[in-house]
Amino acid sequence: MKMNDKLIKPIREVNYLRADNVERYRVIMRFFYEEHEKIHYWLYKEDVFQMMKEFSMFQEYTMEQCQNDLQSLSEWGNLTAHQDTTKVQTVQEFKNKRYRYQLSEYSVAIERLTIELENLEVEGASLQPTLLERIRNQISEAKQIVNKSEEEVYGWWHSLNDDFIRLNQNYQDYIRTLNSAKAEELMKSKEFLLFKDKLINYLRTFVKNLQNHGLVIESLLKDLNKEEIASIFDKVVSYEMKIPRLGKQLKKEDVLENCYGRWESLYDWFAAENGENEVDRLYHITNEIIRRMTRYALQIGEFQNQGTNRREEYQHVANIFSKCTNILEAHKLSAMIFGCETTLHLKHIEPRETDSIHSGVYEEKSVSLLLEPRSRVIRKKTVRKPADDYSLEKEIQKQEVIRKAEERQKKIDALIHNGKITFSTLPLVDQDIRKILLGWISRAMAVKTRKAKTDQGKEYHVVYEKDGECSVSFEDGNLVMPCFEIVFEEDGE
Repeated sequence: MKMNDKLIKPIREVNYLRADNVERYRVIMRFFYEEHEKIHYWLYKEDVFQMMKEFSMFQEYTMEQCQNDLQSLSEWGNLTAHQDTTKVQTVQEFKNKRYRYQLSEYSVAIERLTIELENLEVEGASLQPTLLERIRNQISEAKQIVNKSEEEVYGWWHSLNDDFIRLNQNYQDYIRTLNSAKAEELMKSKEFLLFKDKLINYLRTFVKNLQNHGLVIESLLKDLNKEEIASIFDKVVSYEMKIPRLGKQLKKEDVLENCYGRWESLYDWFAAENGENEVDRLYHITNEIIRRMTRYALQIGEFQNQGTNRREEYQHVANIFSKCTNILEAHKLSAMIFGCETTLHLKHIEPRETDSIHSGVYEEKSVSLLLEPRSRVIRKKTVRKPADDYSLEKEIQKQEVIRKAEERQKKIDALIHNGKITFSTLPLVDQDIRKILLGWISRAMAVKTRKAKTDQGKEYHVVYEKDGECSVSFEDGNLVMPCFEIVFEEDGE
């Protein structure tokens, strides 16, 4: 790195990003930048004032404030002010110094950076739901975008493609990272326990957002007809062919084929009709990673509980003793480490003859205890004996399980009306039944057909009773959820 004056010089041009009245400064600077991009370099304070008054939050904005803001920006080097004398007719007009303002080079670069930061997406390998939400919003605008101009349709289509490409790349890179040999080795180490919970919560949050946005995107894609898609692509191709290019001539057929190919990839990603779509595949992959991390964490915990290695502790104590200057100091250190503070006491298991506080330990009767060594060398001989008959206990436990299962089934049957369970009309439900119902919903929503089977083998599918949400009352609180219905299949269907 080379040291120079520019490196250590403060950049005054960024003051408007953190100064008082930052909301006014940023709006003014963005206005200058947009006009600069239109090759409209010079602006008057009247132009700035008129623009500011167009926003409801600046209705109280005055010309004096506008003049002060422009002056501050000029002092910071964001604007270059020049006196306009072309239309001066009197001495008084000359003294009033009518200025026009231009954006400085530093400010152009700074505004470009702020725009980039405002539109910054998930960088690198990540599973943030930002792109899913953007794609959902863009597809929801498809029916309205059909009637827009060619330029707007072209911009919408390219924005949708960019977000979809980024989503695809990000998830593949992130999953590839978690499935790498380095990640596998890290998951088996003790350090993994420090951020295991954070990583699992991150993946579970993504799975939740994937389910929410994925289902909506699938529905929106299936709701679009071929005529609407064809109309969009006609405008995209028309605008693409109008872009002047040097040394390259595009063919209309190639551009149209490229559009339909990208649309097919997008459609199959969220709503593939033949086989499993990428959303379902990503859902299963993510859940498998969560299960693998949980399994590794359990193995690490079990290994740590097998026994504690005291080698490092003993070595530390030995180092402390080696620093003692005399035997008296060593005795004091020994008393501190191995003294009364760490004394182990044998628990008296025989019943006492008296509970009097005045009774001393020497007044108690002596008791003999058989101490057995516990080491890896000496082990107690195992005495084999015939197995006890636990058939009665097992039968009692079995009947208890059957009884509880029948009680749960009666409670569930009471919730079924006309072959379905409607969550918006459910009465007060206990915790056990809640777990069963929510488990059924989760099991069905994990597959494309939204169909599954209960533990008893009864087929069902999950549908939306109506749009919006409903509140279901449970013994431990209320749950706000979509208005689901669990519809059971009739026997023989």
